Amino acid sequence: QVQLVESGGGLVQAGGSLRLSCAASGSILKIHTMGWYRQAPGKQRELVAIISSNGSTNYADSVKGRFTVSRDNAGNTVSLQMMGLKPQDTAVYYCNAKEEVVTWSFRGDHDYWGQGTQVTVSS
Repeated sequence: QVQLVESGGGLVQAGGSLRLSCAASGSILKIHTMGWYRQAPGKQRELVAIISSNGSTNYADSVKGRFTVSRDNAGNTVSLQMMGLKPQDTAVYYCNAKEEVVTWSFRGDHDYWGQGTQVTVSS
């Protein structure tokens, strides 16, 4: 089992900045990718930014150039630096960790999720 504990978030004015952090603990040896997703009211959860164990990143088009995802050297903490925030960035942000699962009949990923942290951007 993997536990994800998030910190950061809050209320900020448009154009402002926030930083989210997420620490993973437990059985983390098979975690290969960590990152952030978000869910706004009435919408589906969507990818914001992820970073793999080799440092490669993937961002949603809507946040490119404004958000930066990073990971510590130990690989068990992921952060999201958010700049130039917009009201449409308002959502609950969830930390995600992907664990490789290999059995005789299955090979894929198992997702772990944090409890979510609210980010509200006022206009």
